[in-house]
Amino acid sequence: MSAYLILKHLHMATAFLTVVLFALRLLLDAVGKPGWRKTPLRWIPHVNDTVLLAAAISLLFVTPWMPFVHGWLTAKVFLLIGYIIAGLFALRTTLGAPARIVAAMFALVQIAAIFHLAVTKPVF
Repeated sequence: MSAYLILKHLHMATAFLTVVLFALRLLLDAVGKPGWRKTPLRWIPHVNDTVLLAAAISLLFVTPWMPFVHGWLTAKVFLLIGYIIAGLFALRTTLGAPARIVAAMFALVQIAAIFHLAVTKPVF
């Protein structure tokens, strides 16, 4: 199997796992189980996201796509930054439930947009 296919599948798998872990942590908070913050579920998403980022950067070396040249990839980078910020607010315990729900929805919408751009790679 080529390096591209290995990196692509690693990137897709870790991206999917990122969403699953984020949704799981949101769900645990929503049902009143904040104890996850004292388990490996607190740091496992960070390890996964590090692998995700490493795979994304590695893909840049084996493909012709470049941020700030290909619009869809640039949009993904900005959406990723937005997702990180929204995710921080969604999981912050010092905020009230309404603010956290809005932040969680905003984060999930950005993730959906990132996935859409990854699949369609529109030219703009």
